[in-house]
Amino acid sequence: MNLKDSDWNLKNNLDLVHFIRVMVEYSSYFIKYVVLKKYVMRSYLNSISYCLVFLIIAILTSSSSLFSQTDSERPVASATAITEVPTLDGEVQNDPAWQNVLPITNLVQQQPNQGAPVSERTEIRIAYDKNNLYLSAVMYDPNADVLIVTDSRRDASLDETDAIRFIFDTYHDTRNGFVFGTNPIGIQYDAQVDNEGQGNFNSNRAQGGTIGGFNLNWDGSWEVKTSTGDYGWSAEFQIPLKTLRFGKGNQKWGLNIQRNIRNKNEKSFWSPLPLTFEIARLSMAGDLIGLDLKTQGNLKLIPYVLGQSSKDFSSENADWKTDGEVGLDLKYSLTPSLTLDATLNTDFAQVEVDEEQVNLDRFNLFFPEKRPFFLENAGLFSVGSPGEIDLFFSRRIGISENGGLVPILGGIRLSGKQKNTNIGFLNMYTSDVDDEGLNGNTFTVGRVNHEFAGTRTSLGGVVVNRSRSQDRGDDHNTVYAIDSKIGLGKKAQIHAFIAKSNTPGISGGDGGDIAYRVRFNHSWNGWNNYIGYTQLGQDFNPEVGFLQRSAFRKFEALVFKVIRPKKDILGGLLEVRPHVAYRGFWDFNGFMETMFLHIDNHWVWKNGYEFHTGVNFTKEGVKERFEISDGVFVEPGTYNHAEFFPVAWTDKSKPVSLSYRGVFGGFFGGTRISNSLGMTARIGDKFNSEISFNRFDIDLPGGEFLTHVVRGRLSYSFTPQIFVQTLIQYNQSSDRFSTNLRLGWLRSANSGLFVVFNEIRDDFKQDNQLFTVKYSHIFDVLK
Repeated sequence: MNLKDSDWNLKNNLDLVHFIRVMVEYSSYFIKYVVLKKYVMRSYLNSISYCLVFLIIAILTSSSSLFSQTDSERPVASATAITEVPTLDGEVQNDPAWQNVLPITNLVQQQPNQGAPVSERTEIRIAYDKNNLYLSAVMYDPNADVLIVTDSRRDASLDETDAIRFIFDTYHDTRNGFVFGTNPIGIQYDAQVDNEGQGNFNSNRAQGGTIGGFNLNWDGSWEVKTSTGDYGWSAEFQIPLKTLRFGKGNQKWGLNIQRNIRNKNEKSFWSPLPLTFEIARLSMAGDLIGLDLKTQGNLKLIPYVLGQSSKDFSSENADWKTDGEVGLDLKYSLTPSLTLDATLNTDFAQVEVDEEQVNLDRFNLFFPEKRPFFLENAGLFSVGSPGEIDLFFSRRIGISENGGLVPILGGIRLSGKQKNTNIGFLNMYTSDVDDEGLNGNTFTVGRVNHEFAGTRTSLGGVVVNRSRSQDRGDDHNTVYAIDSKIGLGKKAQIHAFIAKSNTPGISGGDGGDIAYRVRFNHSWNGWNNYIGYTQLGQDFNPEVGFLQRSAFRKFEALVFKVIRPKKDILGGLLEVRPHVAYRGFWDFNGFMETMFLHIDNHWVWKNGYEFHTGVNFTKEGVKERFEISDGVFVEPGTYNHAEFFPVAWTDKSKPVSLSYRGVFGGFFGGTRISNSLGMTARIGDKFNSEISFNRFDIDLPGGEFLTHVVRGRLSYSFTPQIFVQTLIQYNQSSDRFSTNLRLGWLRSANSGLFVVFNEIRDDFKQDNQLFTVKYSHIFDVLK
């Protein structure tokens, strides 16, 4: 067979078979001789020794050709200093300010035809003066009448729309950066990137919000305008330099640019990226030179006023209660790269409520952080295994265990970079809540992370502390941790951390108060693989963190490959993604508590349709009887099952799209039939709606139950700055019906006017209502 003519690229398939065989052999060896042999697990020190040996071997192989790649092909662009300021109206072609700025034109496709030039002419220009960075983009398109725009809200996804995105690595550290983007109607899309966007290993547990890595909730002060015509569309950005963080003097930044042409399902980049990589992969970015920038002072005051009216219908003689609040946030640049944030009488009334979840297991549910103050620079403070072992979880501040609000008196945060060292410090104070018997606490987090220049390697440490604000006594908890990332060229990296908790009354003997993890990741040319080991001691207690489960040893592995057919087959198949994933949890007596083996293939078509054909093999070891639903119990025992796991969705760029996720198979000695249906519908770019129905039909030896969650999200954007959003939910398991209605009139950096209405009905009986009006404004003191 001629390998070059093979539709499925037989060579890649042979590599896949060989890689899977090797992974299976080494995985079997690891499980047999490391996880299951008691003599290896007799002490914590033995386990650490094996981790250190693994790290040393990885360092020694980092110079191998398997991981190496030169930077000789990285593109270079130059920014132009200008004295004539562009007119910010989106009309680029006739603006004299852009005439002497050389354009960037050489974008390269990643999808659908990897390595081919962008299919439509594209011109990008970058300029600056003493106050601002200016960007212009002209996206020529002969099909300008079919430009696709799906949403006009700020930070709406740009994946399913015609769009332009820029990422700037302002420290040129190949890890951290700022993203700015827009679509043909001029929405503002911005984000912070930490660790090349790789913070969310377990992001399937998040429902929005951010754990770390790619922080879409960061909102900077900047402007963008767009224009459309027969030529296509164009955009102009004005980004104040004080919005960014950078060093002194003559600058060299990392840069990449992405253009989406949605009617062709096309993605192109200025600095080419291999399959599976996104724009956040800063180690693959090009260079932006010619920036001679001067530092600027930055002091912003953001006061707010708030009025609330609430009524608790469950109490006798319920009456409306009205009160008001005032508060203040401050942002000051100590240096161009180090920022001090302060907050007084903090309030987050404008934030969308949590989405309802159903717990079908005996472990903790994860709810992500959505509050803006804690989301800025969140990746800097993130240490652990996100969604599974978070050493610092900001929702512990200001939110009680039952979801109630705990008043935040105030606090400060220092974050930024000094040369190659990231620095973070957070100190927050909460007040007593007499009605719930909660004491006021002081929360302190100190974080240092040094990045070694020219590599993807870093070493850091963190201290997280909670203590009672008054009469502390023994009411305190501290966690110490060291973490490291070791870069093996641009293709691979090792992530590791080790942490110890200190809680009065908990001995933590024999390493019981220690947790650690080591994980090797390899990603290149369509491959995405990892192998890792995690151990969490029986007494490890991070009170300002999150643990999905306690006291376990875990082995995990993934082999994932993206394959692009060389010819048009099966009605326009774009790619297939065969993969195998495994994770196993054991207790400290060698008892397997959970095993999950996932064998799947994703079928992706050029028209945006996608199907997943997965099969799961599961094992659950239950040591103690637990109640999974009212009156339905799961008895102790070991349960082995298999299940079919189909997933499908239609083209998300269309006015109406559908999605489906199902699970059919065994479950704790019985059966589970789970169906999740979703539909998104939009009218133009103003009205968007999402409706989902999740149904769980469980039949167990101890009984059967049926539950479901219904969710509807509606939004209408009058302009990209003025919107109204509604989130309506019903959770049958808790018999709770809730409504969250928000009207926003945004000004700079997510400040402005917010009108919010919340209502909760338990058993469809009116429980409580809350009506809030909040207004905040940014005063740029050093403007």
